[in-house]
Amino acid sequence: MKWNSAKPAPRRRVVAAVLLGTLAVSLNNTALNPAIPEFMAVFGIGAAAASWIMTGFMISMGITMPVTGFLSHKFGKKALYLFGLGLFIGGSCIGALAVSMPWVIAARSIQGVAGGLMIPLSLALIFEVYPKDQRGRITGAWGTAVMLAPAVGPVVGGLLVQFFDWHALFLMNLPAGVLGWLIGAYSLPASPDRTPREFDWQGFVLVTLGVGILLLSLSGLTDPAALVDPRNLSSIAAALSCLALFVRVELRKAHPLLNLRIFAIGNYGLSVAVVVAQSVGMFGCVVLLPLLMQTVLGYGATWTGLALFGTALCAGVFSNLGGTLLDVKGPRGVVTVGLIVTAVSTMAFGFIDEHAPLWLIFALMMARGVGLGLSYIPVTTAGLNAIPEHLVTQGSAMNNVLRRVTASLAIVLASIYFEIRRAQLTGGGFTPASAGATAINEIFIAIGVLILLTLPLALRLPAARPAGRRAAAGSL
Repeated sequence: MKWNSAKPAPRRRVVAAVLLGTLAVSLNNTALNPAIPEFMAVFGIGAAAASWIMTGFMISMGITMPVTGFLSHKFGKKALYLFGLGLFIGGSCIGALAVSMPWVIAARSIQGVAGGLMIPLSLALIFEVYPKDQRGRITGAWGTAVMLAPAVGPVVGGLLVQFFDWHALFLMNLPAGVLGWLIGAYSLPASPDRTPREFDWQGFVLVTLGVGILLLSLSGLTDPAALVDPRNLSSIAAALSCLALFVRVELRKAHPLLNLRIFAIGNYGLSVAVVVAQSVGMFGCVVLLPLLMQTVLGYGATWTGLALFGTALCAGVFSNLGGTLLDVKGPRGVVTVGLIVTAVSTMAFGFIDEHAPLWLIFALMMARGVGLGLSYIPVTTAGLNAIPEHLVTQGSAMNNVLRRVTASLAIVLASIYFEIRRAQLTGGGFTPASAGATAINEIFIAIGVLILLTLPLALRLPAARPAGRRAAAGSL
């Protein structure tokens, strides 16, 4: 009865506010990539210093997400989301007015903190105004923005840098951000009264150090030699020790910073495992496809960008279909089909040589997008549906943190394996193109197999909903 009392117009405005904020953060995350050379030229810095434009954002977001659950409980989801969006707007203004590289990095770090607050809350706010059997279609629309924005970002960023300058990369966030804030201030649901809760400082320190040091360490692993550098190994060991201690501490607390016990809820734990495997495929491909197309097949960066955009476009379109099927049929069938399509199309790259036609690359990349659209957002929604409503923000935060750490690890491992394996094959008599193609083939096959291994998990998800709930899902 509670859900039926919500009117469609206010619910649509809630989705609009959340989508505008999510779109601004997701678009900005990749829009600065093409401007890295310009930052290096303008401020007279090297590539290592310029990389902090991305690293600062990533680490700030990663260490903020774990505290979102506590802060949303203390201040309310609406207030925290609006604060995060306001912080993102403020960071964009600082970036647009920056006169030195430290100010640019500070602006990006502020944007990362804002994103760390907003992204876990975005689904939680949508879930507050839509019942479980209507969330698939709405999160499908949200997923379209999440999938498309990172692919469109470099294109938008490149155009802005070409026709204006790097300041425009920060100014572009203001229209969507301000509009989203205004709509959200009037439309987001107010949070009910909350019982005060003591802040888990011990857990906060441990998870902040663990996630922060791990992401920083992974970002520095750029070549095979870095894998055996004692400093890198020590920092990774320290990060893992902090995270292991964090898990031990949290499981003993009555009111932990992150309630890790929700992983024992079957559908949530299954969904996170599937999402992590899909993240390896998504972000591993971001590294592998440019290597394949540019170093092996000889195509330019433009064709690489178009192929990646084809994946994002299909993922966005099929996220809507996947969400609708989730509402009507339940997660088992749609997620299973999505995983099979993703795995088969990914492993097909394992049989491509240096003579592969361009159309085949595009077809396989689009097929991967179809698979991602049918599985990624639907399984995330199904997992969050399985946990208590008051833990959705924490569940979303843990999902995102694990996804980002896994993505960083996948990028590092794919890059370093490629370098080591290509050198080994070249030394064994392979041509450079053939050696590169073989190394890439092996990584694609390994990723495809990893995704296939999650099929038994998908088959344990719920099947079709009862007839009564299917009927309810069709009424808005």
